[in-house]
Amino acid sequence: MKYRSCALLVAAALAVTGCTADAKPVVHSTTSALEGKGPITFVTGKDSSGVLQGLLDKWNAEHADEKVTLVELPAQADGQRQQLIQNAQTKSASYGVVALDVVWTAEFAANGWVDELPQSEFQLSQMLPSLVAGVKYFDKMYAAPWGGGTGLLYFRTDLLAKAGVQPPKTWAELTIACDKVLKLPEAKGVDCYGGQFNKYEGLTVNASEAINSAGGSVVGPDGKPNLATSEAKRGLDFLVQGFASGHIPKAAITWDEEGGRRAFQEGKLLFHRNWSYVYTLANRSDGSSKVAGKFGVAPIPGLDGPGKGTIGANNLAISKYTKNKATALEFIKWMTGQQTAKQLMLQSSQSPSYTALYDDPELVKQFAFLPMLKAGLVNAAPRPSIVRYGDGTAAIQEEMSSALTGKKSSEQALADLQKRLTEIVNR
Repeated sequence: MKYRSCALLVAAALAVTGCTADAKPVVHSTTSALEGKGPITFVTGKDSSGVLQGLLDKWNAEHADEKVTLVELPAQADGQRQQLIQNAQTKSASYGVVALDVVWTAEFAANGWVDELPQSEFQLSQMLPSLVAGVKYFDKMYAAPWGGGTGLLYFRTDLLAKAGVQPPKTWAELTIACDKVLKLPEAKGVDCYGGQFNKYEGLTVNASEAINSAGGSVVGPDGKPNLATSEAKRGLDFLVQGFASGHIPKAAITWDEEGGRRAFQEGKLLFHRNWSYVYTLANRSDGSSKVAGKFGVAPIPGLDGPGKGTIGANNLAISKYTKNKATALEFIKWMTGQQTAKQLMLQSSQSPSYTALYDDPELVKQFAFLPMLKAGLVNAAPRPSIVRYGDGTAAIQEEMSSALTGKKSSEQALADLQKRLTEIVNR
């Protein structure tokens, strides 16, 4: 299906509020089509937490005629998106409730691959506005907030304390801290910093985060690419110079979320940028983590102070082509409800959508960083949101990877990306 592409700019979050003057919302379905009860599938990325099946078992025990089967897609977002699109383009009924990255909402809604949801049946007013914004397209709701977060800095409390160093608030402080801490005998075999730098969606997140944290933006307030700025160059240079100096290990060029997490849990990183889910896994006392009880969490650093994290969120939608949509709707309401959100936080440290849970005494006792994460989400910035998002993120990944691997200078990579994104937005 063809559609007019336009930059879908978001001011404080990933809300789609408008496009070019002649663009019109595409409405492919109404909520009255959500009919039929019976078995469905729940399609999401690989469950590294291991807790999802337990939740489904609970649902299935209470809904014998409406059982939900878990279908796990690849761990990386790019592979998930590819399989979801292939399923939609073949109009297959095999995918029921699907988990969408927040930046896919516009693309899937515009193509008619997911159904509109009834806003009145969800407690949107009790959720963080930045996460609610990411489930709408032309003010219609096409997915439900399932949880969201922003980038966090994990750090080794034992090594920083040994060196008398505080968690860094700026990139310069991070570099100085590494140079001091890694001289310790206890830090033998430990590298400075790692994030997600493989050529996939995680690189789009990390590169956008760096540029935003230097005061720039990949796409400006006018909806146009904004990479020909000193701020964008300073942000990209933080990563490029990190690889060149060795503060970011060469192996990190292949890391996704799980690759970096494993390195941190194995005690091979002093600082690690990742999402909240890492907290529970890294704190396990079953021998799978060498840093359990030896790490803390802080806001990501930036050029002149705390950085500007990227909003990351998974939302749940109903495939246009699935059967038993009434069951799918009820399952989404249950899966995104406040009680389930709290259970997911307790079991897997998946950041909740509900504002009140960030101040819940039971949760804060176990996850002291929750109020900090809440503040970070208020300050966080979105990835560039474009209807042709696949083309946009592929261009960002290719040009940023070229800079990180030394194939292009920062200036050349940014100039080339400016040209490519301009063509994609105007196409």
